[in-house]
Amino acid sequence: VFVVNLWPSIFQGCFVFKPSAKKKKTALSLGALNFQQINNHQQNMFCLCKALQDELNRNILDSLLDFTRKCSSTRQHSDWASQMRASEIPTAALVLGVNVPDHDMTFQSLSDLLQQSVTPHVASVQAKECGALKHLMKRVLERLMDTVVDDEDEEEAEQTSAQLNKSVHCSLSTLCAWYNAKTKRCSHVGDDLQSPPLVIIFKDLEAFNPRVLQDFILICSRYIERLPLMFIFGIATSPSTIQHMLPHSVSSLLCIELFQSLSCTQHLATVIDKLILTPQFPFKLNGKVMQVLISIFLYHDFSVRNFIKGIQLALLEHFHSQPLSVLCCKKKAALLNVMHLGPQDLERIRQLQSFKRYVEKQDPQEQVNLFTDDTHLKEVCQKLIKNLRQYHKNYYPILRCLHTLTSSLPRYPLGKQIRELHLICLDKNIWENEDYQSAMKLLKMLAKDQLIALLQRCEEILQAAKSKNIKMALFMFLNNYYLTVAAEPSPSVEDSITSPVKNLQKKTDLFQLQKTLLEMNESRRSKKLSPFEALRNEALEFIDSLVKSDILPSCSSQTLNEVCYYTSSATVRRHLNATPRTSIQAALNIPYYYLQNDRLKTEDGIVSNAAPDICIVYKLHLECGRLINLYDWLEAYSTVVSAAEGNDPGSDNFGKVDDVKHARFIRAVSELEFLGFIKSTKQKTDHVARLTWGGC
Repeated sequence: VFVVNLWPSIFQGCFVFKPSAKKKKTALSLGALNFQQINNHQQNMFCLCKALQDELNRNILDSLLDFTRKCSSTRQHSDWASQMRASEIPTAALVLGVNVPDHDMTFQSLSDLLQQSVTPHVASVQAKECGALKHLMKRVLERLMDTVVDDEDEEEAEQTSAQLNKSVHCSLSTLCAWYNAKTKRCSHVGDDLQSPPLVIIFKDLEAFNPRVLQDFILICSRYIERLPLMFIFGIATSPSTIQHMLPHSVSSLLCIELFQSLSCTQHLATVIDKLILTPQFPFKLNGKVMQVLISIFLYHDFSVRNFIKGIQLALLEHFHSQPLSVLCCKKKAALLNVMHLGPQDLERIRQLQSFKRYVEKQDPQEQVNLFTDDTHLKEVCQKLIKNLRQYHKNYYPILRCLHTLTSSLPRYPLGKQIRELHLICLDKNIWENEDYQSAMKLLKMLAKDQLIALLQRCEEILQAAKSKNIKMALFMFLNNYYLTVAAEPSPSVEDSITSPVKNLQKKTDLFQLQKTLLEMNESRRSKKLSPFEALRNEALEFIDSLVKSDILPSCSSQTLNEVCYYTSSATVRRHLNATPRTSIQAALNIPYYYLQNDRLKTEDGIVSNAAPDICIVYKLHLECGRLINLYDWLEAYSTVVSAAEGNDPGSDNFGKVDDVKHARFIRAVSELEFLGFIKSTKQKTDHVARLTWGGC
């Protein structure tokens, strides 16, 4: 009876089956690791690029700091030359180059260094916020005094007395009073630098209004005896810009000193060398993606900052599109993450093209184990990841060694920059390249002194490598090798001249000349090499063997390269090389692409009555010719909107224009004119001219 009474309650019960706690924890940990790796990669890139920027600009920033200290100390001397300089405004003309997006980081570092070691009074201004003299004066005073500056007229200022209690008047006399009070207070405290200079940084000198700049300099020159002013001009083009913008009467008031920064191409070479050509970062780019980023840099903006943003964009796309990017991290973390992979992730590994090529090379039993045994697959993946990390440790030192040898040759057979050589190595076997073969032939013609210098540089590069295999090979062969070469005597000129060459000048017949050259070629092949030539060939053969064993196309030779390499160059190009006109036309022609509203789905060439007004107006204007009648356009628009509102097509009010539809139409046409699709015309007052042809 007890069992019978309990049986209905069993059916009426509600049972909850929770998923496995271990499986849930693993999935969450993989997602958290993926997000954490993105943050770590981006943070490491930002810190490294900031350190590289400071290192590259260290010399010029130190020179600017010395210039400001020297100018501030000049005012305290009483000799004639110092007094003459004190009557002029010290000005540093800082030529930074055309890579304007990179200038902000440089000026920020300069401002921080000036405030830390020279003066706390630094103001940075840009042309877009200083269209008039009063705007420039206001920005300078606000940033020097760290307060609100009032630029209203005196009559208006009297009416707003409450506002005047919180702000100060916009003039340099106000700045003089503030500076005198500030320096007196500092002198009571016992500050060493009682009269710190007032530094004003003009970030983009070319963009300033010349008249505004001239008036500001003239006003500042009247106060130079009372205020230790100092200018820093940020120049993107040429120092002659100052002469073009300022007449002699104004430029003579400035004591200008020129400072030249490194070129943006040198900066890019350093970033590529420290950020890409290193095994420190597991994330890699293939040749096509790198070529897109370099092309955008060379043909668009010369901005290293945007180049780094392109790498970060590729990083985000890689971790978003590739689920196995969780293995793109440091070696120990990657090996640990392999053990947390689930069955779905292991199946993704089996579907990789590089892994399929690896499986095809194995014996039949091993192939079965790789496709059926998950534990065995994880062990193999750990081994493959170790091989991939070892490949990168060997690849970059040998690449630098090869670049050291070939960049010293005439005409640079494999490229002057190491990035050019790297792009060649990513695509195909470098030793099959004709330029590589010609470079090896040229290296075999080097003199002893040149060979010794190059071998010394190669030894330094290979000694700094982290690979044990390279260091072992270096110890066995290249260590003290150049000393052996130096001990060998150089081949004499007389020994190199053979008897056919001595008789070559006597021959005048073309047949005899050809015969003699063939004899010279045969004798050169059969000639016994000197000890120096034998050692030189042996050294180059050793370098060639390292190249053939360790410099391989990574995307086609290394297993699991999809984990670390990003290959979608089209995505990077689409994001970085934006085409606004195409995007606008796509949004107006197919609003569903951006709004993702099912009501907007239509066939090609059909106007959706549920689309926004501007989309309807745009679609209707595509059916018109060069001149569009506004009234006809309005009636067609009203008909489409009436259908969207659900009105009866047979009613008298269907398609009738009311005030609301008229206003919506005018606004849509105005937006279309603002986007540049139409314009007003004088040919017909009730028509507009169409500026584009065709659809998306």
